[in-house]
Amino acid sequence: MNICMFTNTYLPHVGGVARSVSNFTQDLRQMGHHVLVVAPTFPESDPGEDEEEVLRVPAIQSFNGSDFSVRIPLPFIINEKIDAFTPDIIHSHHPFLLGDSALRAAYRRNLPLVFTHHTLYEEYTHYVSNSSTAMKRFAIKLSTLYANLCYQVVAPSDSIARLIAGRGVKRPIEIIPTGIDFEFFNEGKGRHFRKHFGIPEDARVIGHLGRLAPEKNLVYLAEAVAHAMKKDAHAWFLVVGSGPAEADTKNLLNQAGVDDRLVMAGKQTGENLRDAYQSMDLFVFASKSETQGVVLAEAMAAETPIIALDAPGAREVVEDGVNGRLLPGSSDTKAFADAVLSYFSDDGEAGRWRLAAMEKAKAFSRENSARKMIGLYNRIAEKDFDHLPSPLPEAFIPWDSLQRTIKAEWNLLSQKAAAFVQTVQVPPGQSGEQ
Repeated sequence: MNICMFTNTYLPHVGGVARSVSNFTQDLRQMGHHVLVVAPTFPESDPGEDEEEVLRVPAIQSFNGSDFSVRIPLPFIINEKIDAFTPDIIHSHHPFLLGDSALRAAYRRNLPLVFTHHTLYEEYTHYVSNSSTAMKRFAIKLSTLYANLCYQVVAPSDSIARLIAGRGVKRPIEIIPTGIDFEFFNEGKGRHFRKHFGIPEDARVIGHLGRLAPEKNLVYLAEAVAHAMKKDAHAWFLVVGSGPAEADTKNLLNQAGVDDRLVMAGKQTGENLRDAYQSMDLFVFASKSETQGVVLAEAMAAETPIIALDAPGAREVVEDGVNGRLLPGSSDTKAFADAVLSYFSDDGEAGRWRLAAMEKAKAFSRENSARKMIGLYNRIAEKDFDHLPSPLPEAFIPWDSLQRTIKAEWNLLSQKAAAFVQTVQVPPGQSGEQ
């Protein structure tokens, strides 16, 4: 089967969506399928062996202070490559930017469009505005209306499937999490990683890994960890990743007087990433914008328990009191710090949590997720698509293609206009969020 994936973030970008698309792409290819990825260029892009199967489109870098790229619309470049690829399925990983291109590509070719709702988009509106309530409503309406233009929606967790259905997604929703390489993350050289970064062998390492951005609730997390470190002189904080919130994390630990036990390890990949997880005694996570806790599952594969705030993504992975702590989302930083200190004070509980964490991680294998995805593709390919025009005789194909292109453009315009109208029509005092 030929699958064409459109994504606004892809390697070498570090983030959940980029890693998800990369994992599925690799696994589907290993199963014998062909995958073309349409993604923006990145300044540090280093073409690899499979880069010929990645269509890089020109993009504006570091959009509005973020580490995202915004593609420059050059549809003729995309169309030529896709026509040569002859896809069976178009899979969109975002509802905007290249998500628009995915919709056009599907309608123009009378192909089914699959959309994975990876992200709570309302948590990212600070990159384009002051994060007003109206803008958050707009982001929710936009992603919901986009999902309803697709043939099939994929949710990475049960929490997100229920959330988007409650918001008005009417298309069929399939739950398929991003898989992890359990065997890979279960092995590693944690001591080697500690030594490289000057972390004592007997240190109690509190770890966090991910893109360092405001939507990850890192100010809260840094304050909570700082509280714990002030009470435990053997506690160190290892932060793996980079992003616009890096300076805030450093400043908060500096103000607390514990920055001498802070290690900012930057971006890590491959074996270094695995070793980073293995060097941690505990993984902490405060983000409320996740749709799936991929980094949490990876940490658990390294036998590292989790302390996290209750939110979509985290609650599918963390079982409170079994493989970590899932604290109420309203918990203050002191309560979070107390949970960290309690973990380090009970070696017996810590041992039980490590074993339970490893067992939980086994349920998130990449092989299982890839099989679910290709199974979904196969079921879709066997069906008729009543939401798209019926194929016309060969002589009318050019005109039919043009009609579908116009229909796609009209749907995009209508979608955005409807989102705007629904946003401004919400009565005063109501947020419109669910």
